[in-house]
Amino acid sequence: MNKLEKLVSNYMKTCETMKKLDKKTLKAYRIDLAQFQAFMLGRPDFEDKAAISDYISSLHNQYKPRTTKRKIATLKAFFHHLIYEEIIAANPFDKINVKFREPQILPRTIPEATIADFLSAMYRQKALADTVYQYNAVLRDITIIELLFSTGVRISELCALTLRQVDLVSYKIIIYGKGSKERLIQIGNDDVKKVVSEYYAAFQTDIHSTGWFFINRLHQRYSEQSVRAMIVKYLKLAMIDMHITPHMFRHSFATLLLEADVDIRYIQKMLGHSSIKTTEIYTSVSMAKQNNILTTKHPRNFMEFNGC
Repeated sequence: MNKLEKLVSNYMKTCETMKKLDKKTLKAYRIDLAQFQAFMLGRPDFEDKAAISDYISSLHNQYKPRTTKRKIATLKAFFHHLIYEEIIAANPFDKINVKFREPQILPRTIPEATIADFLSAMYRQKALADTVYQYNAVLRDITIIELLFSTGVRISELCALTLRQVDLVSYKIIIYGKGSKERLIQIGNDDVKKVVSEYYAAFQTDIHSTGWFFINRLHQRYSEQSVRAMIVKYLKLAMIDMHITPHMFRHSFATLLLEADVDIRYIQKMLGHSSIKTTEIYTSVSMAKQNNILTTKHPRNFMEFNGC
């Protein structure tokens, strides 16, 4: 084991045991740092500014800006750790310009009418269920979609819910987000409260035996991939010709609240964003809709005058 490999190994142990980073973050760190190690093989000094600059250039050539930004952030965190532990004397990133313009990609949202059609199709399937098994399966699917849309939680957060996180008296949910940050989300709609209660009554035996709140047919934790497949199934049943992902319900949650004049700081808190800048991207979506309204629906667009 060479020096860099040993330092990376020790850093990952720190991230797991001391920093308590979540599994997805740890996996990303391992991939990013393994890539850095592979690039530095045969190079005499992994701290060398020129070598690190070459590595960053290679990232720009291989990946999209967002992925490159994440990989650079991983490396910066690693070198910051080495400085903090006094393993290296100087941080090479202090002399490297890593700032670059990242193109803004607007979050894709679902039209409000489409969400209504989607949920309507789900409730129809619930009413048409022939067996208890079919009824309960649709009931679980409805509960998942209703919570995605009414709370704006990430799909990973929803699938990781345990019974201890869901208060069926006050209808509040404790969410453990990125970086183990905790936030409290209230279920505000009476219909959603009703379906959550009905779901719990139907699945409580499995919920108590496994600890997970959402259970699949094998009596195990319901996975993110299962939610994606479930959405595709109901899109076909609703005859909706649109690609919809679980995360788009989160984007729609934020955008629709913003369009309803909810203060962006409240939306930031509900989404669990550490920075308001992350939430501000939804203002761009809202402005795009405003532009569409003013260019297509304003009465002036339908007025014609002689001489114009």
